[in-house]
Amino acid sequence: MNYLSVENISKAFGELELFSNISFGINKDQKIAFIAKNGTGKTSMLNIIAGLDSSDTGQIVSRKDLKIEYLSQEDALNDALTVEETIFDSDNQTLKVIEAYEHALLHPEDEKEYQRAFEKMEQLNAWDFETQFKQILFKLKLDDLTQKVGDLSGGQRKRLSLALILIHKPDLLILDEPTNHLDLEMIEWLESYFEKEKITLFMVTHDRFFLERVCNEIVELDNGGFYTYKGNYSNYLQKKEERIEQEQATVDKAKNLFKKELDWMRRQPKARTTKSKSRQDDFYVIKEAASKRRNDHKVQLEIDMARMGTKILELHKISKSFGDLKILEKFEYNFLRGERIGIIGKNGTGKSSFLKIITEEIPVDSGKVVVGETIKFGYYSQDGIVIKPGQKVIEVIKEFGEFIPLTKGRKISAAQLLERFLFSRKRQYDFVEKLSGGERKRLYLCTVLIQNPNFLILDEPTNDLDIITLNVLENFLLDFPGCLLVVSHDRYFMDKIVDHLFVFRGDGVVEDFPGNYSDFRVYEDSKPKEQAVIIKQLETKEKPVTNKAKLSYKEKKEYDGIEGEIEKLNKKKSEIETQFLDASLSGEEINELSIKLKEISESIDKKEERWFELSSKLEG
Repeated sequence: MNYLSVENISKAFGELELFSNISFGINKDQKIAFIAKNGTGKTSMLNIIAGLDSSDTGQIVSRKDLKIEYLSQEDALNDALTVEETIFDSDNQTLKVIEAYEHALLHPEDEKEYQRAFEKMEQLNAWDFETQFKQILFKLKLDDLTQKVGDLSGGQRKRLSLALILIHKPDLLILDEPTNHLDLEMIEWLESYFEKEKITLFMVTHDRFFLERVCNEIVELDNGGFYTYKGNYSNYLQKKEERIEQEQATVDKAKNLFKKELDWMRRQPKARTTKSKSRQDDFYVIKEAASKRRNDHKVQLEIDMARMGTKILELHKISKSFGDLKILEKFEYNFLRGERIGIIGKNGTGKSSFLKIITEEIPVDSGKVVVGETIKFGYYSQDGIVIKPGQKVIEVIKEFGEFIPLTKGRKISAAQLLERFLFSRKRQYDFVEKLSGGERKRLYLCTVLIQNPNFLILDEPTNDLDIITLNVLENFLLDFPGCLLVVSHDRYFMDKIVDHLFVFRGDGVVEDFPGNYSDFRVYEDSKPKEQAVIIKQLETKEKPVTNKAKLSYKEKKEYDGIEGEIEKLNKKKSEIETQFLDASLSGEEINELSIKLKEISESIDKKEERWFELSSKLEG
């Protein structure tokens, strides 16, 4: 079933043409990713499809009464509302019924109101819906429903916006970088949610694992052409390579033919026959085909890294807290030459604060940070580039000098350096505020690298960068001879460039894990969970002080059986964990066991969440 058709749309801003005559369709249950370079109109395309902007030509035709929800980079939340009020501020009839029921629970003395609310819940079968949206809030760490939206952090606002569109269950979800501001645990949950749910998606994302596991079609805007690839990210890479090879073969053939026709044109007399006139017209078609070339300039990263001495960076029993929030407790580590460390952990565990402690932007409570005399940090922070009103792109680079030193005593001009970072001479004289989010990130990266650091500290460097720039950045970092410390939720990126991980567990606990993210995931999935810990988590979850509704017959039956199901699943889990002790297992067998273990762990989590939902309805 066709949900929406994009018919010959074009968009330009002045002389800058983003795209022209683009057509494609979105059908029910499709999960489509849109790939393009930064600055070529990805967000503009999403805004047009969502109805927030208009195209210069063409039209968007959608099915009647199609419900569309759009997760954009900028939210439209009301700062004056609480999280709970924001959720219920909707035309969704089921949410209205749940809101009335929640209100009735707070006033148990009004039995008639409670009875009406209960019957409405029964009529609409709203119990499952309530459970689902509470699970969404739980997974996205939106625990305090009384918090004002205006007091939320940028990451919390993004997660609330994401929760809202998932709760509303639209026909079509349009997503602009949905994994930004989510920690790895949340991303993996969202990935799993989209895999299982029958949802229609059209999204922009740079997360290649997400593309691989969620999408069943990829569309790409490349050098003015628009291409469609069925399948996931791996299939896209293969098919794109085949397409480029075929295009190059066509161009090569046209060039050979062009040489022959050019010779013929030069030999022809001035008086031409009708037949030769036709051949002359064909000549110009061949000339155009032969002149086609891919605009595949890549970011060229080349720096003159400062010399590195024997002492790099030493952390001596450093501790840091912000009020009751403990970030570090007597953490020790001595960095060696060429170390490549990734930092992972849930949001709020202190990853970015740790980087600021190392660069001495914030002081430690106790302990000592010792930086080697030869160490020159290059710090790419989440704050990004500071935009000065009226500043042009080239003026940003010229602040570091008219000429920039490179390796082997060479140097290039500021304009030449910007060209290496894919800013054309014309684009260099645009105002910085006119750049797309991804272009600003690329310019900021340029300003960090041209200072020739020997210790790179990168805080979420992959946010808003296109996949092409990401690949180049990864290749540069693989060849970078200095030290590297990176915070990122991009699992593909982390797997490619880091050797080991600092895992921030929270409450000041930091573990040093010897491997990349995929290694860590396998390790975590194979770890036995202590039953006592699970029980403690369930017991310490906040429970309402007011009386709750008694369970229906169906729910009571489910509640009575769920503990037995959890016990059986835990038994299966223990059996698989025991099998991991067999040293003769092959890599393939270990992988199969890991998959089984992950599936059982997910089932246990779901059962435990459902147990909590049902128990919270019992009389207090």
